[in-house]
Amino acid sequence: MTNILEKIINDKKESLKLIKKSYSLSSLENLNKDLNFFFNFKEAIQKTKDVALITEIKKASPSAGVIVKNFNHMNIARMFIANGATCLSVLTEEKYFLGKLEYIRDIKDKFKIPVLAKDFFIDPYQVSLSKSFGCDCILIIIDAISPSQADEIYSEAMKQNLSVIVEVHDQKEAEKALKYDQAIIGINNRNLKTLEISINNTLSIFEVVKSHKGPLLSESGIKNENDAKYIYDKTGIKNFLIGESLLASDNPNELMQRFKQIIQ
Repeated sequence: MTNILEKIINDKKESLKLIKKSYSLSSLENLNKDLNFFFNFKEAIQKTKDVALITEIKKASPSAGVIVKNFNHMNIARMFIANGATCLSVLTEEKYFLGKLEYIRDIKDKFKIPVLAKDFFIDPYQVSLSKSFGCDCILIIIDAISPSQADEIYSEAMKQNLSVIVEVHDQKEAEKALKYDQAIIGINNRNLKTLEISINNTLSIFEVVKSHKGPLLSESGIKNENDAKYIYDKTGIKNFLIGESLLASDNPNELMQRFKQIIQ
């Protein structure tokens, strides 16, 4: 089977070469000094007393194809916020997820909510680039890059006062993630190489990361409140990144409310 993650990373390397020609690092750093619409993503999760929902805005994915045909990022953001989203996750990867960095800027111009730039970060340059569009949090996928790259990206995000989600999908990666003590650890129930999903992944990885002092987040494959409650009952994790189940739902408003009620 083709390694989907490897393919995406290789394409990301090529697209970054073009982006760097359009935006110099110095111009991005100067721009970021004047921006003032940032929020503390990690703190928003920590302060949420009930279930923290990080709801995802994406048009498509490699596993599902086009998820939202009449895609309007602003309408989706408005609906999520109206139903109590703690934070938003916005897909900015263009080729495989049909995302855009501009979606973050549009949302931050209109709404006061922390936003994750959901992309494949392989270069510290992307931290400044994503921040210039208004993101409050960036993503490090442990399996996508070398340990030194992860260290560099994490350090750059800390320097720029951004939150970081360090994403893992097996116990070995989870052990590596523990060193990033200021990060949110995201446990991905989807294997990014094969796209197979099991919510039991959160349970097995929890045993490795339960001592982490930052928030723990369960991601992917959480279809309904029963899945969320199963994870909560087994681990105590009450922070969930949820995208496709809400975007494909006939009644996402109701589904969000059901997610919110699992610990009441």
